Amino acid sequence: MSQVTTTDLYEVTMALSYVREGMRGRATFSLFVRDLPPGRGFLVAAGLEPALDYLSRFRVGRSDVQDFADTLRRPVGDLEPLHGLSFDGEVRAVPEGRIVLAGEPLLEVTAPLPQAQLVETYLLSLLCHQTAVASKAARCVLAAAGRPLVDFSLRRTHGPEAGGQAARLCALVGFAGTSNVAAARRYGIPAAGTMAHSYIEAFGSEERAFRAFARTHPGPVTLLVDTYDTDRGVATAARVFKDLRLGPGCGIRLDSGDLGALARRARTALDGAGLEEVRIIASGGLDEYGVDRLVREGAPIDAYAVGTKVGTAADAPYLDMAYKLVEYDGRPVMKLSAAKVTAPGPKQVFRGPGFRDVVALAHEEPPGDAEPLLRTVMRGGLRTEPPDTLAAARERFERDLAALPQDARRIERPVPPRPTASARVTALTSTVRHRIEARAGGTGTSTTPASTQGDPARK
Repeated sequence: MSQVTTTDLYEVTMALSYVREGMRGRATFSLFVRDLPPGRGFLVAAGLEPALDYLSRFRVGRSDVQDFADTLRRPVGDLEPLHGLSFDGEVRAVPEGRIVLAGEPLLEVTAPLPQAQLVETYLLSLLCHQTAVASKAARCVLAAAGRPLVDFSLRRTHGPEAGGQAARLCALVGFAGTSNVAAARRYGIPAAGTMAHSYIEAFGSEERAFRAFARTHPGPVTLLVDTYDTDRGVATAARVFKDLRLGPGCGIRLDSGDLGALARRARTALDGAGLEEVRIIASGGLDEYGVDRLVREGAPIDAYAVGTKVGTAADAPYLDMAYKLVEYDGRPVMKLSAAKVTAPGPKQVFRGPGFRDVVALAHEEPPGDAEPLLRTVMRGGLRTEPPDTLAAARERFERDLAALPQDARRIERPVPPRPTASARVTALTSTVRHRIEARAGGTGTSTTPASTQGDPARK
């Protein structure tokens, strides 16, 4: 079964109707997040690279037609008009790693209407999940304040594929490593890991377990010290480190309990044993809130491993992301539903210093010293440049993060910047609204003014 059939049924029924009605004019769909989740001051654009891979391979084959027909319980001949449909459109998008705000398009697709419609669900699924996880991971980077972070999320993510995505996204925003072997190999991320409590339990003695592990792995090792009594585990680890004369880079891992208090006692014990170079690594249910608290308390923790809450973006596991038609066959269109008003026409986002973002029409000139965020990444169904790299995305993220206002960087109660709409977007929105309401006899369904995708922060 191909990726073509990984879609909502109504995408198929709409696309079939468009084809039968001869509606193959070029359509532009805009993908954006209506509102930031509570507790978020920004988002990190992610998921574009796999989205471009998907679009470049998209083609409705005979088996897809058969699957559509079987699902709809209709003769295969009824779905035959979809056979051979492939993506040959244009994509303009914000590159991965850039920081984006509510109401700003992350991606715009322009293609014949049936094509642009059929790819909606897959694109939303990719960008929604990956932007949510990348944004959560980015906040961990802020909280750690320069301390290394490792991704431990694979065993708790919503499936192995999501775990691989999480490892990549964590690396994209600056994590130092991942426990995920497959992701480490695929994306060139340093692999990191220690041992489980079951390993200690299998030996029956912490010291036997530590010595056995060190014999098997003679390089720098990290020993898990909280299987039984943490203070005793630290003392045992210190004895093994000294007896075996293990070199620099070794560490202990704390995985439960009051991590701050345990780290302080462990640091005292290690320093007293002349092991000042042994690092302390903390894990166990951490995310940006836990890391931030420990950092602000001055806990002597050298690195953090985060897993479940980051890989699942636990406090904001989804985004209110939409993929809306903004132009068809040269005609700007918009939605007037209450609280979900959209703005017509293809867009561009211009970013000025201090994240003074302006959502404009695609062909407007940038105001002042602002830079455009969306760039053409696919034309005629083909990439316009080689695939992006994690290193390039990470560099963009670091540059944007450094420029982000302090209020938006806060872990607790952040205040996100709010983009504004250009005068031309506002004027076009008013014109299209009046046209729609006139056709409907003046009975428009919404009186809420629209500015970008409605309003940059309320749509």
